[in-house]
Amino acid sequence: MKSGRAAAPPGIADAGEQPSPEQAAAAATVPPRWPELGPHKQTNLPPLPTQAYAPPRPPDVMRAAYLFAAEHPEILSYVPCYCGCERGGHRGNEDCFVAARDSRGDVTDWEPHGLECTVCIDVATEARQMFASGASVRDIRAAVEKKWAGFNGGHTPTAAPPSHGS
Repeated sequence: MKSGRAAAPPGIADAGEQPSPEQAAAAATVPPRWPELGPHKQTNLPPLPTQAYAPPRPPDVMRAAYLFAAEHPEILSYVPCYCGCERGGHRGNEDCFVAARDSRGDVTDWEPHGLECTVCIDVATEARQMFASGASVRDIRAAVEKKWAGFNGGHTPTAAPPSHGS
């Protein structure tokens, strides 16, 4: 795990700052980083991040959220998060758990933010459960948006899923 947070990408507000409408619009037009991987089975994952206090959800729920983010960027990169993490440069719920992937798309570094945020965890858990029941990425996103719209006053600037095959 990295010792510090990476700087926000150019054009995205740093943590603690609200993105301007122009920054949010520009980020929403940038395609997600790894959706082309589709389901991406991971066999050699780095150790999950830890913290000195108990996480807000049980350990098995935490592990499931991180594993789903690692193996299903084609889902979570199209699902917005509503905790305010867009201020830190996140573009979708996948960014709440995955900090870096190698050239093959394998996770090389975790994002510790997801470990302590109930909103991130709950959004990923809902997406994972809906995916397991056969829901499309469009249906998953619509359900998450309906449930979380207006929460915390914002959401990540998440690109819409492609209209084909979803």
